[in-house]
Amino acid sequence: MLLNRVSLPLMLALLCIGAQAQTVYRIVGPDGKVTFSDRPPETAAKSAQAVTPGTGSGAAPAADLPYELGKTAARYPVTLYTGQNCAPCDTARRFLENRGIPFSERTVNTNEDLEALKSRGNEGGLPFVTIGNQRLTGFLDTEWTQYLDAAGYPKTSQLPRTYRRPAAAPLTQPVKAPEPAASTQTEPARRPVPRPAQEDNPVNPNNPAGLKF
Repeated sequence: MLLNRVSLPLMLALLCIGAQAQTVYRIVGPDGKVTFSDRPPETAAKSAQAVTPGTGSGAAPAADLPYELGKTAARYPVTLYTGQNCAPCDTARRFLENRGIPFSERTVNTNEDLEALKSRGNEGGLPFVTIGNQRLTGFLDTEWTQYLDAAGYPKTSQLPRTYRRPAAAPLTQPVKAPEPAASTQTEPARRPVPRPAQEDNPVNPNNPAGLKF
């Protein structure tokens, strides 16, 4: 089982990033598009509103996270990929829950799910977790702890009692086959089949000449 390794410089860089910027600004552009930045806009200061990450950005899995936790979840969202009858998946889920990590869960149960999982850089091993851009295949608590610490997640749960994790959802949604388009061609009118003309005097086998008496 292959596991990614994080270098000390990378860990320090992640920790430094997580410690920057105490205010995040919600910026509404002229086209109505909403963006988030740790710096106020230079030309549209009136459109910037200070917000708490996780309360409106949609990046965090919940809307009621504490400020620091919400900021970390917005920058390094955690997604867990699990399968049926997968004991390591259950262990990984409990690990994230016990540490208080806000995460989303995607289930891999079909061939389409498996293909989608491979497109995310996985060779089919479960559990699989993404922490920001980092990918880990297989559960190893020390390895996962190392990456979560580097991302800036707290070591103990800070989730409020009202927090509810989103329900697990399939990785792919079944696609309904398109219905055949209705034909625009009209069938030609059927012509009646002419019936053979009936003879006034059908041939009598006993009078083949048709003689009249």
